[in-house]
Amino acid sequence: MDSPARHGRYPWSPLPERPLYDWPGGRRLAVYVGLNLEVFDFGDGLGAELAPGGGDPDVLNYSWRDWGNRVGAWRLLETLDALGLPTSVIANGRVLTECPGLVEAFLARGDELVGHGRTNAERQADLTEDDERALVAEATAALTTAAGRAPAGWLGPWISESRVTPDLLAEAGYGYLLDWAHDDQPTWLTTRDGGRILSVPYPQELNDIPAVVSRQVSGQDFADMVVATFDEMLEQSRSAPLVMGIAVHPYVVGHPHRLRPLRAALAHVAAHRDDVWLTTAGAIAEHAAPVTP
Repeated sequence: MDSPARHGRYPWSPLPERPLYDWPGGRRLAVYVGLNLEVFDFGDGLGAELAPGGGDPDVLNYSWRDWGNRVGAWRLLETLDALGLPTSVIANGRVLTECPGLVEAFLARGDELVGHGRTNAERQADLTEDDERALVAEATAALTTAAGRAPAGWLGPWISESRVTPDLLAEAGYGYLLDWAHDDQPTWLTTRDGGRILSVPYPQELNDIPAVVSRQVSGQDFADMVVATFDEMLEQSRSAPLVMGIAVHPYVVGHPHRLRPLRAALAHVAAHRDDVWLTTAGAIAEHAAPVTP
């Protein structure tokens, strides 16, 4: 019998057997909001579908997604401002040219900028190694120009990786990635040159695309998931330092009937700011790197 295929990126490590450490201020639960700012090709390529579109050009779903950048993102920005929540802005490089002023509005708050490919109309796994390297370089250059410094973290469009994605990211100078949902703590992934890149937990359950678009839960249900996850992880963090991410897309949760319950859920989280570390994915990576075996 053949051995099963292995990725070789990280070893087996049960959570209860790991060393204990604290987040800043002696806290044990780190919480961040990952806000995705994405653009899509009109009449071509990939794109989330909230309703059957009926072929390309898919005006229904394209315009629904575009609404997120024109309206929904600004409503979320107001919500984050009102609650005093920092954000990891996970942005396609071409958002900068197609939606001028949008990324800049979040950077003015001091938010972190995370690389997210060129557009969400393509997947890294579909590219050759040279083409994927070029994608990383193009997106990195655009985001570096906007932020004045290179992004430290990366999330692949559609959370899609080739077999060499972590290697290419490490070679391009990235310190962490968000693609792997295998743990509630940061973990190291090995790379082909004998180095490593840190994996920071990014949610697939507490993520509005799988929840609302794929599983078709309501806005209230998604907000209830945020509260239940937070309350449970706060209790669990008594025995281990944990990371809770909340992944949102303006074209999904920016709509009024989803935004209102989400705002209440985020207010519940923000009300515990003395008990948890409200932060960014980049700050989590920076703090965890020296203490993660």
